[in-house]
Amino acid sequence: MTTIFSIEDEEALVSLIEYNVTSAGFKFAHSSTGYEGMLSIQKSKPDLILLDWMLPDTSGIEVCKFIRAHKELKSTPIIMLTAKGEEQDLISGFDMGCDDYITKPFSPAELIARIKALLRRSNDKEDKMVLVYGNIKMDTGTHRVYCCDEEAKLGPREYRILEFLMRHPGRVYSRQQILDSVWGTNVYVTDRTIDVHIRRLRKALSKTEECKVIRTIRSSGYSLDSNV
Repeated sequence: MTTIFSIEDEEALVSLIEYNVTSAGFKFAHSSTGYEGMLSIQKSKPDLILLDWMLPDTSGIEVCKFIRAHKELKSTPIIMLTAKGEEQDLISGFDMGCDDYITKPFSPAELIARIKALLRRSNDKEDKMVLVYGNIKMDTGTHRVYCCDEEAKLGPREYRILEFLMRHPGRVYSRQQILDSVWGTNVYVTDRTIDVHIRRLRKALSKTEECKVIRTIRSSGYSLDSNV
């Protein structure tokens, strides 16, 4: 079940949030202080965090900075709850990594609508983190590549070449286009260097016939094509 974690010290507001969050079908968890909240979310890994701007022991901004610096939490959606409506305060929140904000007082219907919208956006992002082409799967979050469910060991350049091709399957790209995408512009790399990395990539993907999908198009370049 999707868990919504609230870091909020106003008891009446916590009760209101809990009632509406659970009524919407979510699991609810709560901490009343920032430091307690930071410890709890490290263990529970909630799906979304409702974070009060003003907490008794620290600021919501400091908690937000902690979340974004934590490897396993940095992608967790954060909605800031604030009584402050000044533009500069809201900018500070976004600078520290919050995804949305609601100014107190707010309606429960608006809160639930914001939660659902942000969860949808978060799920869309997660879907885009995994690229699949035939029997090749790339997890861009962990930088791991699998061929027929067996991990393939790639160097950083080979990984980036494969990612570029997997994001544009079927299209033919010249060596210069691959160079610009993977190495960047204004970098001197010869065609031979690119060919060497392509050979290494092919070798890493050659354990099964189903993963031999890098196609050479004479005088044009390379393509990701299962009909090799």
